[in-house]
This record gives sequence, C-alpha cells and structure tokens, in this order.
Amino acid sequence: MLLAIDAGNTNVIFAVFDGDDKRGQWRISTDSRRTADEYAVWLFSLMALKGLSPADIDAAILSSVVPAASFDLVRLCQNHFHCDPMRVGEPGVELGLTILLDNPKEAGADRLVNSIAAAATYPTPLVVVDIGTGTTFDVVDGEGNFVGGAIAPGPLLALDALHRVAAQLPKVEIIRPKSAIGRGTVGAMQSGMFWGYIGMIEGLLTRIAAELEPEGARPVTVIATGGLGRVFAEATSMIHHVDNELTMRGLLLVHKRNRAK
Repeated sequence: MLLAIDAGNTNVIFAVFDGDDKRGQWRISTDSRRTADEYAVWLFSLMALKGLSPADIDAAILSSVVPAASFDLVRLCQNHFHCDPMRVGEPGVELGLTILLDNPKEAGADRLVNSIAAAATYPTPLVVVDIGTGTTFDVVDGEGNFVGGAIAPGPLLALDALHRVAAQLPKVEIIRPKSAIGRGTVGAMQSGMFWGYIGMIEGLLTRIAAELEPEGARPVTVIATGGLGRVFAEATSMIHHVDNELTMRGLLLVHKRNRAK
C-alpha cells in the first residue's frame, strides 16, 4: 500500500491507498517541531481504526511546501514504515507535466500536484483555484503545460491580519452575506472578505482566460479546491468544479508514473 503525505502551511494530510482505493485519510496541524515519533504515535492509532497496520505500507510519496517539516516526515517513512519516500520536485521524479516557468524550481510541490491531477481529470486549458492559507491560481495550457499563475493571501489569513492591526475590528466568520452593504462592522467585514474575494477570483480568472485563449477559441475549465473552495465556488458561475481530492489523486498519479519506469 502507498502512504501519500501532503505537507502544507496549515495542515499535513496523510492518506493510504491500496491501488486506486483510498483506505483512509487524516490531517494534523502543521508544526515543524513535531518529531517523526510523534507523527507515528498519532498516525498508527488512526490507521488501526481503519484496520490498517504500518506493515501494510510498502511505499510512500511526499509533497511538502514546509522545508522545516520535511525532515521528520522523511524520518517517519524511513524509521516507522521502512521505506524512502518519493519526493515531488526532486531530480529523477517524473511528473508528466512540462513546467514553463522562468525558473521551474520555484514551482511549489502542491501547485504541481494539483495541476497534474486536474489535467488528468478535466479538459484543458484549465485553472485550479486553491483557497487555503494562500489563494493560488495554477494555470495549465491547452497542451497540458504548467505555465504559472497567481498567488494572493487566503481569506482567513487576510481576516487575521485585519484583526491584528486594527484594534477595533473583531474576528469574524467567513460566510456568504446576503448583501454587499454591511449594516454593521461585522457585516461590513464579512462583505469585504467574501464579496471582495469573489471579485478578486472573478477578475483574475477573466484576465487569465484572456491570456490563455485571446480569441476565446477554447473554454477554460476552472476547478476550485482547498478548505474554502466550495464556499466561494457556490457564489460564482466562473468556477465549474469543486474537487478536494486533487492533491492526493495527484500524488497517486506521480507515484504510479515513476513506479512504472
């Protein structure tokens, strides 16, 4: 079985695959101080609830955008699952995706994995909008190449910053307000965060689509993912699909492509 690990800025997600069948998935908050042994104690108990044993794992793959956490995640695989994890972005790991950036090494592993899964599932050209700690727009052209995108702060990060620097502004929940005009401070903040982000999403998607297909010859498919993907997707017709399985499906695809070499 395959252990897939996605280390993001907010959470580390683990999934176990038996072939294409996902047997379990779990998440824990990202903490670069957490040791391999601590991960093991936590993960083993959750695996046991699904009838899984560490001995069932014979391969692992890791995608990480948190270098400080990567060391202990690699140690987890080596010491407790007795395998060296395949690492997205390392030399020799074939992605099946041509990266057309000025510096291909700058592409985040999570963005590449999402793009790989999206290109294997949906028509290209496409844009993956990942709304989490950051809001990223990952663009795959009609030939299946990763051509770049855009990065902005995530809604929760922006709200937290607003609360911290403005003494009179409270922490508020991100919900879809009924109107753009807030009748009080909380309503105004919720409107600014929600409809403001919808405006940013729609504006960037419009510009990206115009650059991808200047004549509008082919429609651009847009997929939302991430913790808040569905919340925002429901408020705009410019997002066509919500797919929160992209990252794990992408890791599975990368592992299959390299195992077959």
